[in-house]
Amino acid sequence: MGTEKVKKMTRRAGAVTSFLVALSTAVLLFASLGWAADEDTKDQSDVEKRLQNAAQVLSEIMDAKDKNIPAKIMSEAECVIVVPSMVKIALGFGGSHGKGVATCKTPHGWSAPAPITITGGSWGLQIGGQAVDLVMLVMNKKGMDALLSSKFKVGADASAAAGPVGRSAEAGTDWKMKSELLTYSRARGIFAGIDLSGAKISQDKDDTRLLYSKMIPFSTILNGQVPPPKGSEAFLAAVRKYAEEAREQGKLMKPSAMHAVSR
Repeated sequence: MGTEKVKKMTRRAGAVTSFLVALSTAVLLFASLGWAADEDTKDQSDVEKRLQNAAQVLSEIMDAKDKNIPAKIMSEAECVIVVPSMVKIALGFGGSHGKGVATCKTPHGWSAPAPITITGGSWGLQIGGQAVDLVMLVMNKKGMDALLSSKFKVGADASAAAGPVGRSAEAGTDWKMKSELLTYSRARGIFAGIDLSGAKISQDKDDTRLLYSKMIPFSTILNGQVPPPKGSEAFLAAVRKYAEEAREQGKLMKPSAMHAVSR
């Protein structure tokens, strides 16, 4: 009789143990799912924040009168790439890395933004190891084709030059010669052209998945085949605003320039 009682107690204890193990497993499972969801939300917010920062960087640069990207250049840009305060130089490794967003002209306006990364090159030496804002303008079809390939090396696959700054650059034509890419930097409030030769620009596939909830090819996004995702409104509005203002300014400048020539 005593033996039977012990067996029942043992079975009961085993059942309780199994229940507790199952309960603990369920709790851990739901907790891990919650953590994963929180992490995804954090990553998503990071991408959207980068878009917001890109809009702010472009606005601040273009609103700096006489020290901005010349209207003529902005109006003729085929694509705009902004890397907002994300570039830091890994001094121990002699490299550099940044994250940004790109958009290109399409027959229906500017495309949805495509996340990009920029790595490598010796340009980090030009900025003394500090974080900077970068703006890159693709100026012709060859440069656009290089960008649409989803991975290219500045100076090799697409020729590049430090972009001219301010109104004094309006009349210059050097930038038109053979540069597919005009590049600019802003550090400690100083805005200037910068040589990005050797840097590699490629699609940021992880951020693309976060922004669009799936992987979409670079060319599909930049050719305007997908609608803009949530959180991209400010960046695209800034690009549209300054590209349109540049075009209007260019129209106003033409008659006066012609009059000056006739005189």
